[in-house]
Amino acid sequence: MDRFDDENTDNHPPQPSAEPQDAAMAEGKSATAVAASVPPRLPTHLQDLTDRARGYVEAASSVNTRKAYASDWKHFSAWCRRQNLAALPPDPEVVGLYITACASGTAERGGKPNTVSTIERRLAAIGWNCAQRGTKLDRKDRAIATVMAGIRNRHAAPPRQKEALLPEDLIAMLETLDRGTLRGLRDRAMLLVGFAGGLRRSEITGLDLGRDQSEDGRGWIEIFDKGALVTLRGKTGWREVEIGRGSSDATCPVTALETWIRFAKIARGPLFRRVTGQGKDVGPDRLNDQEVARLVKKAALAAGVRGDLSEAERAQKFAGHSLRAGLASSAEVDERHVQKQLGHASAEMTRRYQRRRDRFRVNLTKAAGL
Repeated sequence: MDRFDDENTDNHPPQPSAEPQDAAMAEGKSATAVAASVPPRLPTHLQDLTDRARGYVEAASSVNTRKAYASDWKHFSAWCRRQNLAALPPDPEVVGLYITACASGTAERGGKPNTVSTIERRLAAIGWNCAQRGTKLDRKDRAIATVMAGIRNRHAAPPRQKEALLPEDLIAMLETLDRGTLRGLRDRAMLLVGFAGGLRRSEITGLDLGRDQSEDGRGWIEIFDKGALVTLRGKTGWREVEIGRGSSDATCPVTALETWIRFAKIARGPLFRRVTGQGKDVGPDRLNDQEVARLVKKAALAAGVRGDLSEAERAQKFAGHSLRAGLASSAEVDERHVQKQLGHASAEMTRRYQRRRDRFRVNLTKAAGL
């Protein structure tokens, strides 16, 4: 990176100050915030279309993705300011130095080295934010690609997968919930529907009672005699998930869902909502998907799942994905049915979820005659 060193000597003439809009962007402000500070250049009668277009831009990615990308851009911009470097226009050599700092733990004071996945996300966030500002970051430039390849080779580690919750674990967790409260009924329905449907936490909380009932919904449910049909919107389009009725009412996801809807008196809109008024009222607001992770952790700890581990270790083992992995690990059916239920594009991805079901199922040691 000789060119970088040459450009940052004391004899290098100062660069002209950036335009106010570019400076605001370099400081980590979102494109939406910057756009709002600039007077509209379109005729007044087109302003409504501009606002709607801005809404469509935001809908192109999930809320969690936008939050992560905004945080990563702020992190990159702050590092650039401390190094007296410009975040815009994007310089591959500057980005290469930044990801090196992230990998070594020097990107911020008192910071720890970032994992490879975190660095890859930060790199994606820089590229995305640059694109939103009309510039392009060439991630294939050797100043970035070669450094990133070295980071992967030196620091890559196997993914830390969340523990799969098996049916006996889930039943024990359900017993820790109070069926006599609205919160208990809601949490039972969330756990059972999430497990039986193999749903992601955002898919659970994104459900509406019916079609086209909210702008932020990710799908809806329909209840039939034999089960519930969940229609979900994903990255590749719409898909349907069938949730059949269970062998008993105590563990039936559809029965739990019907009970929650009846006692919560939900007529339309978000399916899983906040319980307010000391647990006696159901509010209009949709639950945040983080609530699913918190529920799984809390119920697993209360039920004593994986009691052979310390409480701190158990808290790290379980999350919303444990429900999804649990279905894949316990359903003794043809692999293609599990793949369809989880919405995976490849069977290989489904096999990653079947962590405990197939472990040591085939013993090559004995098969070899030992």
